[in-house]
Amino acid sequence: MRPIIVTPDHPDDQRDAVHRAVQLLAEDDLVVFPTETVYGLAANALSARAVERLLNAKRRRADQALTLALAHADAALDYCPDLPVVGRRLSQRCWPGPLTLVVDASAPDSLLHRLPPSVQQSVAPQRTVGLRVPNHSFLLEALRLIPGPLVLTSANLSGQGDTVTAEQVVQSLGDSVGMVLSDGPSRYGQASTVVRVEGNRLEILRSGVLTDSAVLRGASLVVLLVCTGNTCRSPMAQALFVRQIAQRLNIAPTDLESHGVLVLSAGVAAGAGYPASTEAVRVMAERSLDLTQHASRPLTDVLVRFADLILTMTPSHRGAIVSQWPEAATKTFLLRHDGQDIADPIGGSEQLYTLCADQLDAQIPGWLDRLDFETRPRMTPQIPDKT
Repeated sequence: MRPIIVTPDHPDDQRDAVHRAVQLLAEDDLVVFPTETVYGLAANALSARAVERLLNAKRRRADQALTLALAHADAALDYCPDLPVVGRRLSQRCWPGPLTLVVDASAPDSLLHRLPPSVQQSVAPQRTVGLRVPNHSFLLEALRLIPGPLVLTSANLSGQGDTVTAEQVVQSLGDSVGMVLSDGPSRYGQASTVVRVEGNRLEILRSGVLTDSAVLRGASLVVLLVCTGNTCRSPMAQALFVRQIAQRLNIAPTDLESHGVLVLSAGVAAGAGYPASTEAVRVMAERSLDLTQHASRPLTDVLVRFADLILTMTPSHRGAIVSQWPEAATKTFLLRHDGQDIADPIGGSEQLYTLCADQLDAQIPGWLDRLDFETRPRMTPQIPDKT
């Protein structure tokens, strides 16, 4: 019997289709979901029988690790309680999305040990497990409804090309699956990037949607400087921070990003794309720092969420951030260690800008002492042939 192919367009139809898919998964059947990368074949990870059916449908060897699909990034800690900082950054910044993290699976309190033994062997044959939160509403809703994770793999026979449409799935897997949820061609049409995380080291096991540089940025230590308009204080602080960190790490400022550190700036009331003030450009030029390419940006949810450390110029800036993003309170501080303002020089003389820059420069070393540069990611690219 050929699989049911469902193409839900209306929200009610989508809900009904996902509920039907969840029912099939609970009955140990196999369901194919669209994802943002390629179509994925899913089985209930709590069922040894379902995972065995998946392996048979794929004609896949049992020692080739399968991925666990999770409902949200925080669930990664259930399966890898000691997930390194760089892994936590990647999960929080890149999920839901086209990234698979391969992490240690040996922790005694990992929920992995609650899966059937044969499933554990299928997802963690080498004491590591691949975790992913795909970015597609059908699959995310199913993961929300079903108790436990799903085993997920590409919806094709082992050795064949990835499937990016429902029609290709049916041609490849035929009647071995119970249902195919269709949502047209996959957005990216290529597999997720697979990254092994061990300590602060990242190893690209399979190239995919995310480039090496995107992975490195996603795992980087991020410092965010915040003022009002992002045209004087925070751009100057950003330039001074970059130089002092580079000196601390004994690298060129232009190499900071490739060494896993990002220093950004934004404004709580900034417009987008405005240059640094003329006085700020001049004062920084006197210190051999270039602000001529600066373009202001407003503070956003993404910037706040991605930052490891947020430093503000005044208590009111910090208050505005904490009011809108309460979860950022524990990583948001005043730049001045005595809790006072970094005075706003806007509209003032160049001398006021010089005093502001001196004040900024004097506050930075104390923050560098508090940053853990050992959490910088180290990239070890290795891209084997696909099998």
